[in-house]
Amino acid sequence: MPSNLPVRISATVFAAITIFAVMPAAEAAPSPAVSGVTPKMPAAVAETLGASRQSLVDAVAADALGRSVAGRGLAPSVALGKLVAEERKVVVDVRSAASGWARGVAYVEAAATSEAHPEGWLFIARFINGQWVSGVEGDAEFAEYVGSSPLVGAAERRTMSAYAKHQSSMGTTANTGGMLLPWMPDYYMTVTGGPHASDGVNGYWSSLDLAGGNASGRVRSSREGTATSMCGAGGGWTRVIHPNGFSTDYYHLWNATYYNGTAVGTSALLGNIGTDVCAGGSATGAHVHWSLRTYDANYNGAYTWLHGRTIGGWTWWNGSQQYGGCATRLGVTACPGTAIYNRTS
Repeated sequence: MPSNLPVRISATVFAAITIFAVMPAAEAAPSPAVSGVTPKMPAAVAETLGASRQSLVDAVAADALGRSVAGRGLAPSVALGKLVAEERKVVVDVRSAASGWARGVAYVEAAATSEAHPEGWLFIARFINGQWVSGVEGDAEFAEYVGSSPLVGAAERRTMSAYAKHQSSMGTTANTGGMLLPWMPDYYMTVTGGPHASDGVNGYWSSLDLAGGNASGRVRSSREGTATSMCGAGGGWTRVIHPNGFSTDYYHLWNATYYNGTAVGTSALLGNIGTDVCAGGSATGAHVHWSLRTYDANYNGAYTWLHGRTIGGWTWWNGSQQYGGCATRLGVTACPGTAIYNRTS
């Protein structure tokens, strides 16, 4: 889906429409349900941020709203009011902080409708001249901060730089490079939904629904990369950024492993198929909603088409309608309802 430029708003104005609750636990945990912006952070992070933590949450939330479908073309306060009316929250999860720096995850909850999917971004923020300047994925600030923030480790920086450079040089024609379907090689799952938009409605048909099979319901990374649990500990949404210009999302997981910018290998265990809706939406029957994304040189992540791309040894094709597309391999066609083996070539 095309990105839109964020609309910035002062922390002083935006604070009037947010509710702040510092989490006392040592690890990030879900906040109680509140209207509008829901902040999350470990107590140690809150202590590091001190009195500036409110303005940090405000700055990140405004950026996230500016990039969201719900906030497109709207002032953040108007977008937030729209989401509140729909009983959807903006969550700002601050995972770590150091002198003058903070990083974490922000997301906009999906509507509680069938196959709706949330929007989420990694963020890095810097305290400059008495105010927080945030960068969510796709902002020029985010790209700059990846290269300079002490909260981005050397290994993670190399991976993030590698995928950005690869996508920049290869463009949107970059090959998926041996990426697997989200379970172990040589095991099978059943395709329950062919290519469709991540939210079931808008944008490129980037996603598959998969369930059952003999993989014991275990969901695994499609390739090595850097993994982040988008909903925090206990949440069923994981994003893995790969060093080939792509990233993959995994939603509805149960018993998910918690990752926070963690290096993982190919087929790393992420969790089990489930019906989790930690960031909104709905799910009937345990499955994994798997999505393919691309990045540009500014780390602008967007869901991309599966059509004509090979994942797990199968080449995927759009159908005449969403969820109806099929995959082909060595003369065999697999449509929804078909069990398919995950192949490395």
